[in-house]
Amino acid sequence: MTAIINDRIDVRISKEQKELVKYASSLSGFKNLSEFIVFCISKEAKEIIRDNNNILKSLEDKRVFADAILNYAEPNSSLTKAHSKYEKFIKEQNENRNTK
Repeated sequence: MTAIINDRIDVRISKEQKELVKYASSLSGFKNLSEFIVFCISKEAKEIIRDNNNILKSLEDKRVFADAILNYAEPNSSLTKAHSKYEKFIKEQNENRNTK
């Protein structure tokens, strides 16, 4: 199946980069450099999207996460108490290590 070409991307790379990409393309058996580049960037783009969607699956998840970071609530008394206990625990652990 032949892909319909309807847009173009121009990039500038060093001679060394181009030779590296050409070599990888030939090792992979692609007919031409453009085909190899399109394959690689499509594969990488899909991986980035997949990885991103594994963390926050929907736009609503992303909105809720961003909202929680940007508009966080002040800690309630239970959280403040838990934090104080944690700090006390860590201080005691460090003191025990220093006395050994």
